[in-house]
Amino acid sequence: MQPSQQQYADSFRALHRSGLLILPNAADGGSARIIEAAGSAAIATSSAAVAWSLGYPDGEAVPFDRLLSVVRDIVRVIRVPLSVDVESGYAAEPHRVAASVVALIQAGAVGINVEDGAADPALLCAKISSIREAAERQGIALFINVRTDVYLRGLVSSDERVDETLARAERYLEAGADGLFVPALVDRKEISQVASECRMPLNVMWMPSLPDPQTLTALGVRRLSAGAAIGSRVLGMTAALAERFLSCGDLRVSEPQELHYARIDGLMDRT
Repeated sequence: MQPSQQQYADSFRALHRSGLLILPNAADGGSARIIEAAGSAAIATSSAAVAWSLGYPDGEAVPFDRLLSVVRDIVRVIRVPLSVDVESGYAAEPHRVAASVVALIQAGAVGINVEDGAADPALLCAKISSIREAAERQGIALFINVRTDVYLRGLVSSDERVDETLARAERYLEAGADGLFVPALVDRKEISQVASECRMPLNVMWMPSLPDPQTLTALGVRRLSAGAAIGSRVLGMTAALAERFLSCGDLRVSEPQELHYARIDGLMDRT
């Protein structure tokens, strides 16, 4: 018998309590099913990978109904918990963000990623509170993973990053968040400090300079995301195969060139 949505929600929450939850981020139903078959205990979408798979640049360019359709496709083929990257929530108004998240819950999601970007943290606090209240009305213990862009966007000086990240984490926790996502946090000492002082499970994103999973676990990290990296490599392989086939009708490729984020985003922006 397939687990209920609440059982999926409880399972997803439990995956953050000990050890390291490794999440290879999916773009669509097909990639989600492949990732599940590879052994992933849960599925998380990447906003960039979803957008690129639909022919849009990253940054909430995908119409929300298209995102909702992708979520339904994923839920149809997987039998593990699903968390959806909603970027900044597809709206500035907290009640509109909450309404969108309710639609995702009704489609089967049990977790979300929502980010602050360059906006005032108070806005994300209001969104988190509204999302939490709406999820409770749905009867789902939604896992709200909050991304702060302090490191990714360089919002403060390097010697202020840890303190600013922890200050935001405390505000987001009080608003109703469950986890903290800090992309571009790679320094071991800083990872350890954030993990030990933050009162939520810490999520980091894979980068070439990030410590290995065993080290991350020892430092206190509870979740490791691939971000857009898998999606960008898939498209890089697609480009290499297409170029090879067009040039000589052969599909043997030894060293496909990775397509970088900005390059893919530029290709998808046809405005």
